[in-house]
Amino acid sequence: MKILFGSILVLTLLFSGYVVMKLVRSDTGANTVETNADNVHIVDGVQMVDLRAKVGFSPRVSTVKAGIPTTLRVDTNGTFDCSSSLRIPSMKIAENLPATGETEIVLGTLSVGVIDGTCSMGMYPFQLNVVN
Repeated sequence: MKILFGSILVLTLLFSGYVVMKLVRSDTGANTVETNADNVHIVDGVQMVDLRAKVGFSPRVSTVKAGIPTTLRVDTNGTFDCSSSLRIPSMKIAENLPATGETEIVLGTLSVGVIDGTCSMGMYPFQLNVVN
């Protein structure tokens, strides 16, 4: 009887911890998909896409225009996780980012489509939707 009660208590504590962690993560936005938080600007004819890299990339989805020279500007601030290493396989881009700073990655003139990027481990994806 004591073993059954102990097992139920342990399972209840584990489940409660899981629920609390889910609530904390959703409050910090870790489970949300942030899209186009005004992170795309045209400066001197170049489309600048601003991303933050720390425990993933934010915003996760950005919409950019085709036919315009495009640069990805990635901001890191105390980034020590795998999002400090950015990959865009379709463009053969692999960039190790500094722990703190800003890195510009020239993407060139993009065609209509979807460009998928990720961290070095594939855990933190981001996407550029290229439209007319």
